[in-house]
Amino acid sequence: MAALLRTESFAEIVERFAPPLRAAVNADALRLAWAAEAAGRGGITAIGEPVSEADETDPVRVRIPVTCADGGFTVVTSVGGDGLLHGLRLAPEDGAEWQPPHYADPARFTERDVLLGTGALAVPGTLSLPVGPGPWPAAVLLSGGGAFDRDESSGPNKPLKDLAWGLATRQVAVLRFDKVTFAHPDRLPPDFTMADEYLPHARAAVQLLRQQPEVDPNRIHLLGHSMGGKVAPRIAAADPSIAGLVLLAADAQPMHEAAVRVARHLAALAPSPGADEAVAALTRQAALVAGSDLTPDTPSDLLPFGLSAPYWLDLRAYDPVSTAAGLTCPMLILQGGRDYQVTVADDLTRWRAVLGDRSEAVIRIHQDSNHLFFSGSGRATPAEYARPGHVEPAVVDDIATWLARH
Repeated sequence: MAALLRTESFAEIVERFAPPLRAAVNADALRLAWAAEAAGRGGITAIGEPVSEADETDPVRVRIPVTCADGGFTVVTSVGGDGLLHGLRLAPEDGAEWQPPHYADPARFTERDVLLGTGALAVPGTLSLPVGPGPWPAAVLLSGGGAFDRDESSGPNKPLKDLAWGLATRQVAVLRFDKVTFAHPDRLPPDFTMADEYLPHARAAVQLLRQQPEVDPNRIHLLGHSMGGKVAPRIAAADPSIAGLVLLAADAQPMHEAAVRVARHLAALAPSPGADEAVAALTRQAALVAGSDLTPDTPSDLLPFGLSAPYWLDLRAYDPVSTAAGLTCPMLILQGGRDYQVTVADDLTRWRAVLGDRSEAVIRIHQDSNHLFFSGSGRATPAEYARPGHVEPAVVDDIATWLARH
């Protein structure tokens, strides 16, 4: 495996995947992920030898360390008794664990586990309640695109846990939950869409909050980050009882266009033939998403990120800005000035063009923030996400102050 990675032989690597993994990840998706990790860390300088974590488990977990000019990452694989790869992910370097931000005071709130939804696709979550009788304003947290847990964990960082603990300290009830793509990736139907990914559990979360005596039932909001912000207007349109929206780095540019833009940005950080190939492959896939030839039967291995054709058709038909324009609830829209994934130029301008003159919409830029709303300086890269950090206190303050007023 390490030898194949050194030569970037992604097609040969995919041939070693077990059927379920091969159905989910193709060679182009693997090449793109590899190029993004390498570019974001200044290019790969060395690939180490595999290290097995256990000898008696099936599948056996194997780690391959990758050293880059700016830090590194780890290829984590699961090898079954059949000799095939049953899992593969690119993980940040091991090391630091999440620590509470200084603005969070666990003595000021309590937490308990909850379950949202019913049946095979029910997902677990965490309800954070301020100490005291209330009734408190509340927020349902919606994480970004991908199979995220309730904390939106990435390496040592948990931005949604930062927000939950920071807001609960400031007397806001908060409910966050594992996405169904994280909790039950093997149970999703073939026609699974973005609506299926977010709406059922978000609406169940709103309903659960409404049943809590400590929560003001008229002040339940949605707080979405990245794709979670993109989908929040759609959820609010389906549930008019939602009091307001907080949109953090909410993407408005069509996702297939944004994917190519981000891939080109990362390739420019560390140019290489592999990065150029990844951009070219993604560009072809994005063109298929945008064209008239996309049908529900289009194979997912021809589409960006291996997402299904029904997922892309649903996403393509949804305009978050026009949907938000049809709502009457107040909105707080925050954007990081250093964010290269969701940007001021490509995304915030679309929100401003439609909502900028509306009194119920507040739009602010945190100039030093990256996509996670962590503070930094200079050109942002993926390497920042592997370093321990926290959501900026000013962002938490903006949100808490706005929620107190609505």
